[in-house]
Parts: sequence; C-alpha cells; structure tokens
Amino acid sequence: MSGRWFLKRLLSSLVVLAAVLVLNFLLFRMMPGDAVSTIIDPSFSPEAKENLRAIYGLDRPLWEQFVIYIRQMLTFSFGLSFLSRKPVWDELVSRLPVTLTLTVSSMALSSALGVWLGIKAALNRGRLAEKIVLRASAVTSSFPGFFVQLVLLMLFARALPIFPLRGTLSVPPPTGALGIFLDYGWHLALPVLSLSLMGFGGWALYVRNLMVRALNEDFALMARARGLSRGRVVWHAFRTILPPILTILLMSVPGLVSGAVITESVFSLHGVGTFLLEAISGHDYPSAGASFYLLALITVFCNLLADITYGLVDPRVRIEGKVQ
Repeated sequence: MSGRWFLKRLLSSLVVLAAVLVLNFLLFRMMPGDAVSTIIDPSFSPEAKENLRAIYGLDRPLWEQFVIYIRQMLTFSFGLSFLSRKPVWDELVSRLPVTLTLTVSSMALSSALGVWLGIKAALNRGRLAEKIVLRASAVTSSFPGFFVQLVLLMLFARALPIFPLRGTLSVPPPTGALGIFLDYGWHLALPVLSLSLMGFGGWALYVRNLMVRALNEDFALMARARGLSRGRVVWHAFRTILPPILTILLMSVPGLVSGAVITESVFSLHGVGTFLLEAISGHDYPSAGASFYLLALITVFCNLLADITYGLVDPRVRIEGKVQ
C-alpha cells in the first residue's frame, strides 16, 4: 500500500468533512424558527437580552459566527446548550455510554449471527436450512425499523411485561454497582435485540453469497480433492471472504449510529440520539451542530478505515494500477 494512495484517501475524507461542516452550519440557520426565542424569555429586559445574545455569539455577523463555529468544532469546545445551559461536551459525554453500548452490542450480535447463518446456508444449498435462512433474512430486512421496535414494545413490554417500557434505568434506580449494571442491561436488552433482529438478515444473505462463490473456487475444489476435512475447507473459504466482510462491518457503523437516533427515541433512552432530536426541535444550534459533527467524524473515519483495512488484508487489491 503506497503512501500516495493513503494521502489521496485522507485528502478526500477531509474534503467530505469540510463540506459537512459548512452544510452543518448553514442548514441549521436556514431552518424555520428562531433560536433566539429558545434562550431569551419575552419578559427579559433589553439589557438581559443583549447580554444573552453576546454570551452565545448571536450578536455577531454570520461570517464571524462561522469562524467561531469552525474553531469550536476543531477543538471540540462546543459551547453551551441553548436548552440545558450546560456545556454541550458534558451533555454528549453523559449520553455517549448508552449509544455506544447500544450500537456495539447490536452490531456484534447481528454480524455474528448473520455470518454464522450465512455459512450454514451456503453449506446446505437447496435444503430446508437454506430456505429458512433466506426467508427469515428477507422478512426481517423488509420491515421498517421503527415498526418492528414498536411491535416488540407492545408484545414484550406492554402485553407481556418482560422488559421495561421505557428509560435507561428504573425510577428510583437500584442500589449497588451490580444492581445498577443488571438494571442497565435489562433496559437495553430489548433495543439491542430489535436492532440485531433487523440487522442479521443482510449479513446472512451477503455471507451466504460470498461463501457459495468461494466454495466453488478452484482452491476449494482442490482442497476437497486432496482429502481435507470439511471444516478445513470451510475455514480456508471463509478466510478468502474476510476482506469484504471487514469492509462491510466498518461501513455499517455509521448506519447503526444513525439508526440509534430512532431506536433511542422509540425506547426513550438517554443517549446521543434523543439529544440530537431534542436539539433539532428546540433550535439548539450548538448541540445539534456538535451531534452531527460527531456523526460525520464517525462516518468519514469508518469509511477511511474500511479502505485501509481492505488494502491491508487483501493482497490482490489494486492500487494505482499495480497489484501491491
């Protein structure tokens, strides 16, 4: 992998991030409504209104606000929230564990289940097992995510109160570290299961197609002819499809993070997703801008990391017209 190739990928990622920053600044200020009315009470005196405008930089020209905004994004000093009057970074840090737990757990569970089912389907072509995997994958991938989550809430939180209906912790929260941990996991179990249920189907179909192709390659046929066990043949075939699997895994992270916005809203979780929705509805420019900026960073970083990973794990990758 050449340094020139890496530099080109890095520069393209920076260009995308710069475009996101500009659009992020402009779009929120073009939205209907007035951010000033969010933080300034009509009963305030003129002096108090001007002081608040100065504190949040709303009394400055648009270009100067843009310079301040860029400086804040690059230094992760996102200022104060219009709604909570607290530092935006502190708000994000307090909500980040919920979002990370939700996305990482669901991604690990759905990808592991999907890869396993995809391999099973490829090894049982034309049999009942393959048909079940294909039907289940198609059905779970066809329904809207919020619809599946609402159905699960009605079944397992309302009709059968196995899981809590909403929230991240019980009110009042349990005492002791173990009690809090178990209660935390109990509240996140249904959201994680819902995301995993909607995500494993795509993985199963994708891995099944890759494995079918790999098992029909010359190296797999030669391995079987030499008398290698079925497990070893499957392992060698699976190793050849690891590069695209790793790429898809990294590129699916931004979609999971974006999907957390809907999931956290449906299950009323105290995460970054609900924070973003509250910021948009309340015209909270600092909070909404910081949230979208972090989402853009995650997306750009994962796409760049996917390119680098694919180039490292697959020696057949062509870079600048040469096989590296």
